[in-house]
Order: sequence, then structure tokens, then C-alpha cells
Amino acid sequence: MKEFYTKYINDFFHFDKTTFIALMCGASVCGGIYGMVYETLFYFLNNGALCRRGSSFGPWIEIYGLGALLIYAMCHKFKKKPLAVFLISGISAGILEYIAGYGMYHLLDGRRGWNYNTEIWNWGNIDGFVCARSILVFAFSGLLLIYVVMPLLIWVSQHMKRNVFIAIMVILGALFAIDVIYNDVIVTIFHSYSSLDFYKQFDCFKYYNESRIH
Repeated sequence: MKEFYTKYINDFFHFDKTTFIALMCGASVCGGIYGMVYETLFYFLNNGALCRRGSSFGPWIEIYGLGALLIYAMCHKFKKKPLAVFLISGISAGILEYIAGYGMYHLLDGRRGWNYNTEIWNWGNIDGFVCARSILVFAFSGLLLIYVVMPLLIWVSQHMKRNVFIAIMVILGALFAIDVIYNDVIVTIFHSYSSLDFYKQFDCFKYYNESRIH
């Protein structure tokens, strides 16, 4: 494993286009699921109750999946410099979060997917769209992605039949993408049945995508 990790850090692995796409699908899905776990735990502390986060049916949050791809694109050449990965991850994902929050707010009549104005630990809050805590989380998440998730995905890709690995990753990535496109685009345009309509049926979720302090 030490030899494998050394090769990973030194960019000794090269992938064909299809395998690379599969790895990116895996990274995006892992990022989306990680975001769901993190936000579920944080908002349980923030709200004092279980909150269903994200706008998808599946166990993932789209901006974290996109953020994982952004961080990998920005940081994979700096694997030998953890501090650079930490800083680039926090800054790039923080900019993505601000742009996404600002765009959602101004394009969707004041809609917010998050609001740091009404949350705990919101130091350095900027318009409710980004704060120091979220940037630090993204920075540490970048380290996790580059030094744990990606090596693990690459290791699995080398120890599993190529076609099986590609099929699993691409199918998961496609499900993630379809889920996001349906709930973020189709539902917004046609006001069709959404994940909100589905999850509000469950009493275990006291809040849906709400940021509030109790």
C-alpha cells in the first residue's frame, strides 16, 4: 500500500478516458454523500431536530458533488503540498458556494438553500452565503478528497474488473445527475412532484432545508 500511495502522490498512474470519467463520477458521488452526512449532523446540532438537506431524492447534495470535482481539478497537481491543497480547496469551494448562493437568491426570488445569518458558528459570514466555518470545512474536505477518497477510488479501480468498476461508477454518477437535473431544473420550470413533496411525508424530518437556531 505504501508503494501504491507513493505512486499516487508522484502521478505515476495514467488512466484511459473512460476510466477517468468513472473516477470523476465516483468522486462526485462520494462528495455528494459526504455533504449529506455532514449537513445532516451539523443541522441536527443547529436545529435540535433532524433536517432533510439538499433538493434531491437520493442521499447526496449536489453542490458538494460539484465541489469535489472543482477541488480535484484545482488541487490534483499539488498532491505533494498538503498546505496548498488545504488553501486552494477552501478558497475555490468558498467562491463556488458564494456564487451558488448568490445566484440562487437573485434568480429564484429570494430562495436560499442555506442561510448563515441564522446558523451557529457563522464567523466571517458574508450575506448569509458563505462563512469562515464553511470555508474551513471545505479546506479539510479537500484534504480528505485528495489524500483518502481519490487514492481509494484508484485502488478499487485497479483491483476490480475494469468494466464492472466503470459500470458501477457511471451508473451512480448518472443517477446523481438525473436526480439533480430533475429536482433543480424540471421541478423549478414545471412545478412537478419534487423531493420536498416526498420527504415532507415523513414525520422524522422536522425541517426541510431550513437553517434556524433554537
